[in-house]
Amino acid sequence: MRRPLHEQLYEQMRDRIRSGEWPEGERVPSEHSLIAEFGTSRGPIRQALATLRAEGAVDGGRGAPPRVRRLVPTQSFQSFVSFTDWARSIGRRPGQRVIEAARRPASETVADDLGVEPGAAIVEIVRLRLLDDEPAMLERSAFPFAVGKLLLAADLDTGSIYQTMQEHGCAPVRARHVFDAVPADDLDAAALAVSVSTPLLRVRRTAWAEDSSLVEVADDRYLPTMASFAVENTSDARSALTRETGER
Repeated sequence: MRRPLHEQLYEQMRDRIRSGEWPEGERVPSEHSLIAEFGTSRGPIRQALATLRAEGAVDGGRGAPPRVRRLVPTQSFQSFVSFTDWARSIGRRPGQRVIEAARRPASETVADDLGVEPGAAIVEIVRLRLLDDEPAMLERSAFPFAVGKLLLAADLDTGSIYQTMQEHGCAPVRARHVFDAVPADDLDAAALAVSVSTPLLRVRRTAWAEDSSLVEVADDRYLPTMASFAVENTSDARSALTRETGER
């Protein structure tokens, strides 16, 4: 099915921002010139610009001429993909640096999240995730020991956690994500090179393998300047997106 014209225009304009053809800080071409270039009416042009404005790729409006802003990569949660696969899908170079990887007794909170007894052996891994060598996200993950011990033997500075899990038949195939905003703590601030209390986008993830076993709980904290999130839904299909309180 042919996509609506305004969506096609939006993608072309976004590609121009991403490539630098429309440089950051410069004015977006006028509606008149865009209408002439694309051979369309004002409506689809305005819809495309409105979408860019909504995701922060351009600013202005209400009489102010739109200007190009830095394009923040958007991660869709329509399907479940790893950070590495997402980064590559948007043409960025993924990277990581392990801050900590250790076996330890599960705290009451982590034990409850993983469905194990408090004090049971688990593996916790903290990694800084990078986009084109720039800090983008701090990832705190906890794994049941049967899964985590496989990761402790892997090179996590250059390899993929999910690829390692895939090789051992325990890769996650389904996940539940909860979104909120949190202030950066001391560890976040040091890893992401921001001040303590800087607002971060947090995604709490619970992931299950194909056999329905729980294999990971994670707390991912993104710099808002490096990533945003998108969930697509339609009026004729029930969406998996729900609203929740800030309570765990």
